Amino acid sequence: MMRELCCVEMIIGTSGYFRWGLRRVRDWIVQALADLKAAHDLLNSSNYAWACFASHQAAEKALKAILEHFGTPSTGHNLLELLAEVSAHVKVSEELRDDCKTLNRYYIPTRYPNAFSSGAPAEMYDEKDAREAYSRAERVVRFAQRITGIAQG
Repeated sequence: MMRELCCVEMIIGTSGYFRWGLRRVRDWIVQALADLKAAHDLLNSSNYAWACFASHQAAEKALKAILEHFGTPSTGHNLLELLAEVSAHVKVSEELRDDCKTLNRYYIPTRYPNAFSSGAPAEMYDEKDAREAYSRAERVVRFAQRITGIAQG
């Protein structure tokens, strides 16, 4: 079964692995760190729904960095699915699974009013939610940094 690929991923080498391969690991880590900073800034400016979403994005990019590191890049936004792919390469803790499970809840509802029967996402998330999301994302990003050996951008 062929999965849907984004335009960048269509550049496939003869081995089946992307030609640019591991050179993108650093890019994924840099963007994960940028998203984590955005989550922190959004939290500090009381934009709690967006802080939760940015936390999800940081974790997603961190997991994709790990998969790039091992030569098995992936697409998608489900953190538990990405983490399952990561677990084929390294041991993954239950705490990290719980982090990804919680962060998954922030992918769509933080942005779309029709995710709730009434009320805007901006009214549905509070400082506690955003702090928890940030803390969980930070653990995922630090895990990715340890695995890839890339401490910072």
